[in-house]
Amino acid sequence: MNDLLIRNALIVDGLGSAPRHGELAVKDGRIVAAGPARETIDADGLALMPGIIDNHTHYDAQITWDPWLSPSSQLGVTTAVIGNCGFTIAPCRAADRERIMRNLTQVEGMSLEALRAGIRWDFESVPQYLDRLEARGAALNVAAFVGHSSVRTYVMGDDATERVATPEEISRMRTIVLEALNAGAIGFSTSTSPAHNGDAGRPMPSRLADDDELRALVGCLREAGRGVFMLTKGGHTRMAFLEELAAHTGRPVVVAALLHSSTSPQSVFDDLAAIGAANARGRRLLGAVSCCPLSMDFTLRSPYTFEGLEAWQQALPLKGSAYENKLREQGFRDAVRAEIARPAHFRLFNGEWDKVQVIESRRPELEQRSVAELAGGRDPLDFMLDLALAEDLETVFSALLLNSDEAAVGRMLRDPNALVSLSDAGAHLTFFNDSGFGLHLLGHWSRELGVLPLAEAARRLTSHPARVFGIQERGALKPGFHADLMLFDPAQVKRGAKRRVFDLPGGQPRLTTDAVGVHGVWVNGRRIADSKGPVADAGLPGRVLRRFSA
Repeated sequence: MNDLLIRNALIVDGLGSAPRHGELAVKDGRIVAAGPARETIDADGLALMPGIIDNHTHYDAQITWDPWLSPSSQLGVTTAVIGNCGFTIAPCRAADRERIMRNLTQVEGMSLEALRAGIRWDFESVPQYLDRLEARGAALNVAAFVGHSSVRTYVMGDDATERVATPEEISRMRTIVLEALNAGAIGFSTSTSPAHNGDAGRPMPSRLADDDELRALVGCLREAGRGVFMLTKGGHTRMAFLEELAAHTGRPVVVAALLHSSTSPQSVFDDLAAIGAANARGRRLLGAVSCCPLSMDFTLRSPYTFEGLEAWQQALPLKGSAYENKLREQGFRDAVRAEIARPAHFRLFNGEWDKVQVIESRRPELEQRSVAELAGGRDPLDFMLDLALAEDLETVFSALLLNSDEAAVGRMLRDPNALVSLSDAGAHLTFFNDSGFGLHLLGHWSRELGVLPLAEAARRLTSHPARVFGIQERGALKPGFHADLMLFDPAQVKRGAKRRVFDLPGGQPRLTTDAVGVHGVWVNGRRIADSKGPVADAGLPGRVLRRFSA
């Protein structure tokens, strides 16, 4: 007898096939032929698809204290890939823990207090980290990258953020990367983005790597015979170089973060075209795109929106009154203003002050109005800085930064060289929360706008990332595959409104969101969420994925 039978469902198989009405059974955590079962659910026409594979998360720290990976576990996600951009917490020596946490606080908008109170540091190497995750258990399936910045810090210490590596240091890094891949890491991740700065404004370690270092470390994938190379690309990183790496290793290269800028509208399409041309030459490259507008809440205490600007770098290491005085300096303001006015291939903020709003202020009459409107005849940058300084940097602003042109984003989502990605779940918790990206694709882009048919939207969230990342026997409703499932109402499904909660370690705040129209989420055949949210007695049915197809 089977364990579960779901009847009268609209079957969306994740492979792009036309949806059909039917039933699906589960036994011992896998999909089997329909038949009598201990539990039967009448779906009453609801849609049943594979669980969402979120291929770009930063749950590396959170999973050590929160095995539910909240809120992803109630948002239809059944597999999370962690360790993106090279920002991991393993390998890490005890002496480097504070450094790693401070870097995450800066680059990924995480609470230092929550990290200090929450991370369970009972590992040092990547294999030990994976073993600890496996021993503790998780609600979701988890796959982990070995991260460049952590590897560099482990080998080079303080010099990791100061200089290129020596051949001997690169050799030691290669040993660590190969050890991680052989232990079950899903690939190697890095970042060359100038927006990625760590503690005191120093560049994240991976940004100091030269091409020889990248060739050597990405080359570990060729030696291992499997794995994905994932990087967040800076403007100076040439697509031709990434194609060279793909050709040398024979492995997929995922290029992030391809987002549309209204002030440089063609750049993202040039990148996708270059990726397409490389693929036509037999390479395997994909552009990681987002289906969500990039909107951030921020204060001038932690202005991630502006920290990628070269002119802002002089303010990054400063604290207290020294920082506030820097914000007052006319020369600093003029430099920031001039840089924003110059065209750029990619940056977060491009001077669209009409898309920056005051959200919380000591002067309620300013709230929900744009900086452009409030500035009147003044320069908007001056207005924003002066308002924040007058309110002890506690003013909360919200900026709609990228992906605001829906016609352009729709074109990106339809591009065959695009990978739907970039939720950043687990990171930037004080700025935004895109953990519900999959529900947004199904609701907004498929149902409301018709950019992708339901079957294709489901495929882009399931079997497509499974194939790219070599995730075996998941991402499709096929007999023998693991029963990672999502039951939902296609007429209602969407992500809910963001809200702030105070449930991080130490009572620290984060933004979260709820599922709308999701009636059930199953991981390896066990239900972890229903229409009311997480199922309290579900246990931890997820697995640490450590074996991937070539």
